Amino acid sequence: MEYSILLHKAKEDGFWSEVPALPGCLSQGETDEETIANAKDAIELVISCLMEEKREIPVEDEFTVHRVCVDTGAG
Repeated sequence: MEYSILLHKAKEDGFWSEVPALPGCLSQGETDEETIANAKDAIELVISCLMEEKREIPVEDEFTVHRVCVDTGAG
């Protein structure tokens, strides 16, 4: 299975990630590569827990990501 992750720059140092198809599945790391590897581990752990509990494993819906620019009126 494949899951998309969103990688964010942390306010301090490093990065954090979230998995849209698995709400609450978050991870962090010092580098983007470390954060991605940690996200993979987190996804595998969530799926393992869901399987153990005999719960449905979410399948990611197809989606696209777009960025939009908005005028905030500041400046």
